[in-house]
Amino acid sequence: MAILEATRLAKRFGPVTAVHDVSITVAEGEVAALLGPNGAGKSTTLHMLLGLITPDAGTITLFGMELARHRVEALSRVNFAASYVDLPGPLLVQEVIDVFARFYAVRRPKERVAEMIELLELGPLRRRRLMDLSSGQRTRVQLAKALVNAPRLLVLDEPTANLDPDAGDRIRGLLSRVARESGAAMLITSHNMREVERMCDRVHFMAEGRIVATGSAAELAGHYGAEDLEEVFLKVARG
Repeated sequence: MAILEATRLAKRFGPVTAVHDVSITVAEGEVAALLGPNGAGKSTTLHMLLGLITPDAGTITLFGMELARHRVEALSRVNFAASYVDLPGPLLVQEVIDVFARFYAVRRPKERVAEMIELLELGPLRRRRLMDLSSGQRTRVQLAKALVNAPRLLVLDEPTANLDPDAGDRIRGLLSRVARESGAAMLITSHNMREVERMCDRVHFMAEGRIVATGSAAELAGHYGAEDLEEVFLKVARG
């Protein structure tokens, strides 16, 4: 079943067309990637999928519901994390997660917050203010916040940004396990091609506001005559 189905999305900012004729489908339990060089239109596309901006053309369907008509119900089953999103710095780590648990009306919020603290190994940090954490530690809090409502669609912009190799490897394993065990769909962006090769079932490459290639990492490497996804990325980015 398609969790997310975006059809022929377009977005213009004045005379500039940032996204043109973009279609993406993410199935239940699938981990998909949206890749491309800076300025390709990835962020604009993600913002449309999350309901943060309205497309000028095209439709977005989440869980069989058209986003434009069922915004609140659809987005209650979605969550998002990105290292550039500011969370309330003066709050303690456990308070930040609790705020979002209550925002999403999570059942038994105290228990769910405790589960997230254990899952993301935040126990030693739970009584520390977010503003006092390192960037890598804040990334883990972002992920705890993103998982707190057990979303059916998880959108992650650079999910292992600022993490050291060991922590990044643990998070990749965690996210893969969440998708496998819960059936949640995930859509991620990343500049770490090895991460994408390890985690993702399908990859969508964007360039100049359009989807230019879609397939598994192996399929794309074969199509472009490349050894790996990093070489595919370079070929797409350089035209």
